[in-house]
Amino acid sequence: MDSSETRDAGLFDAYSQAVIQAVELVGPSVVTIERNDKTDRERGGQGSGFVFTPDGLILTNSHVVHGARSLQVSLPDGRRMSAALIGEDPDTDLAVIRVPASDLPTLKLGDSRAIRVGQLVVAIGNPLGFHATVTAGVVSALGRSLRSRSGRLMDDIIQTDAALNPGNSGGPLVTSRGEVIGVNTAVISGAQGLCFAIAANTVQFVVGRLIRDGRIRRSYVGVAGQNTPVARQFIRFYSLPATSGILVASIEPNSPASGSGLQEGDVIVGFAGQPVEGIDQLHRLLGEERIGVPTPMTVIRRTEKLEIVVTPAESPRRAA
Repeated sequence: MDSSETRDAGLFDAYSQAVIQAVELVGPSVVTIERNDKTDRERGGQGSGFVFTPDGLILTNSHVVHGARSLQVSLPDGRRMSAALIGEDPDTDLAVIRVPASDLPTLKLGDSRAIRVGQLVVAIGNPLGFHATVTAGVVSALGRSLRSRSGRLMDDIIQTDAALNPGNSGGPLVTSRGEVIGVNTAVISGAQGLCFAIAANTVQFVVGRLIRDGRIRRSYVGVAGQNTPVARQFIRFYSLPATSGILVASIEPNSPASGSGLQEGDVIVGFAGQPVEGIDQLHRLLGEERIGVPTPMTVIRRTEKLEIVVTPAESPRRAA
C-alpha cells in the first residue's frame, strides 16, 4: 500500500470513528414515539425524539404529537411507557413530552452558531419503523427558511445531506462530539440530499417557554392580506426602504387592527420602525414583547403615507 492509500485509509478510519463515537454517545437517549389517534389500540404513526433531562423530558417535533389521543414512548433499554404532552409550538415544529422515568441518559443542546458548512453531522432516528437508524453527512447550508405546517415561516434552519425518512422527525442532528445542533424536521419530497433541522439555539429558546407556559406567546394585529409590490413613485417620493408591502384584504372584527384606523385596501410597509416587505416579515416582528404595546404601523393609503398606532394582542393562533 503506497503513502496515498495509507493516508486515505487513515482518513476513512477517522471518519468512521467519529460517526461511531457520536452514535455511542447519542444512541441511549433517542426514543421512538408512537401516537394513537382514535382508540388506544389504533396507531396513528410514529416519529423520533430524544431525552434532554434525567427526569423524562423528551424533545420532538410538534407534527409528531399534535392532536394525538395518546402517546407511547419506547426507550432504547426496551421499556415502553405512556407520555404526556407538556407543550408544543406548531410554528417552530417543536414539542416537549414527558415519560414517568428517572435517571435517564440525556443529550446536550450545543451552540448552532458555532457550526460550519461542510461539518460532519450524524442523524439518529427511527424511520419507517427501523429503530436506531444512523445516517451521516455534512452541513450543506445554514440560515435557511422553511415553512412550517402551520403556515408560518421558520428561520435559522440547518440544511444537511444526512438522509432522513418518515419517522426520523424529532430525532437529533448531532456533531461528532454528540452535541445536538438541530432537531430533524423535514425532507423535500422527490429530492435527494435535501433535509432540514431546526437549529439548536432556536430549540433552546422554545423549549424553555414550552416548559414554563406550554406554548409560545406571540402577538397579532388581526389583518388578512397578501404581498404586493409598491408603486415606484411612492417608493421614490416617500423614500421607502422596501419595494413591496402587505395589501390589507380584510380586518378581523374586535381585533387590535379593527380599532386602530387601519382600512381595507391599505398597504402596510412598516411596523415598529422596521420595513415590512411581506406577511412573513410582519410575523417575525410580532413577538411576545409586542403584546399590549402601542406600536406605529406605516401604511400607504391611495397616495398618502400614514402612521397608524396599533396595540397588538396575544395571538389566538390565527394569521397576522
